[in-house]
Amino acid sequence: MESSGRSSANHCVLVKELWRWRRQACQQAAREGVPEQEVDWLLKEVAGVDRSSLRLGMLDEQAKLTLQRSLSDLSQLWRRRIEARIPVQYLAGVVHWRHFSLIVSPAVLIPRPETELLIDLAIATVDQSPIASKLRQSPWVDLGTGSGAIALGLADAFPKAQIYAVDRSGEALAIAHKNALQMHLENRIEFLQGNWFQPLEGCQDKLGGMVSNPPYIPSQAVLALSPEITRHEPHLALDGGLDGLDCIRYLVDKAPDYLKSGGIWLIEMMAGQAESVEALLKRQGSYQNIRIHQDLAGVERFASAERL
Repeated sequence: MESSGRSSANHCVLVKELWRWRRQACQQAAREGVPEQEVDWLLKEVAGVDRSSLRLGMLDEQAKLTLQRSLSDLSQLWRRRIEARIPVQYLAGVVHWRHFSLIVSPAVLIPRPETELLIDLAIATVDQSPIASKLRQSPWVDLGTGSGAIALGLADAFPKAQIYAVDRSGEALAIAHKNALQMHLENRIEFLQGNWFQPLEGCQDKLGGMVSNPPYIPSQAVLALSPEITRHEPHLALDGGLDGLDCIRYLVDKAPDYLKSGGIWLIEMMAGQAESVEALLKRQGSYQNIRIHQDLAGVERFASAERL
C-alpha cells in the first residue's frame, strides 16, 4: 500500500496548530485543483480527528487533540497527495463503499460510489424475477473483483448464495481476501485467480448471476484521464481496448455458457456505451429483458439482462 499504516503511538497537538495545518493544506488543494474536502477526509481516516472536534477545540486557545499520526506524518502524506497526485484513498489505505470499510492499494481500482448501485440493481432484478428464490440460492460471480467490493456486496445481499470472486491479479485477490476477513464474509466467498470465466469451468449452466465492473475505457482515453488515475490506478482494470468494449463483448458472448436459465447478467459501463452494449446483447441471441439503467446523476451507467 502507499500508506505506511497507522502508528500505534498517539500524538498530542494544540488545536490551533492543527487548524493552521488544515488551513494551509486547504490553500494548497485550491491551488492544485484538488478537492478541499480531501483534507478533512485524510484527517479523519489517518489521524482520527473529525472537523467538528477541530472546530469545537478552537474555542480554547490551549486546547489539545490526540492524533493517531504526527503532524509531520500528515504533512508528508499531504505533500505526496499534492506533488505525486496519489489518490487520498491509497494514502489512507481505505475507502468507504456501501457500509463496508475496504482496504485499498494501487493493486486495485478504487471502488466508486456509483458502482454501489450494481448491488441494488442485482437485488431489484432478482426481486422481479419469476425464479427469485432460486436465484437467491444459486452461485453468483464477481468477475474482475479487484478490492472485492462487489463480491462482498453480493454476499451481503444474498446470504444463501455461494459467491465466486475472480481476478487475474494475485495481488488484487490478496486485498479482496483481507477485506472479506475484515467483514467476516470469508466463508461465503471463494477467491479464484484467472481470466474471467476460466477458473469456473465446473459452473456451466449453474450461475444465478454474473456481475462485473470490467475495463471499459478506450485505450487512448485512459491516457487522458486525471493524473490520479493514469499514474496510480491499475491500467489492467481500466483499459477496454480500442473502443472500450473488448471485455464487455467477451462477457456478452461467454456468460450464457455459465448462467442458468433466468440467470442475471449485470455490468457497469461508460457513458455513451449503452446503445452498443444493448445491441451486443440482442445480437448474441441468448438474453431477454435487456435493460439500461441510469446512475444517480442520470448517466446510462449499467446494463442488465436475463439468460433465456
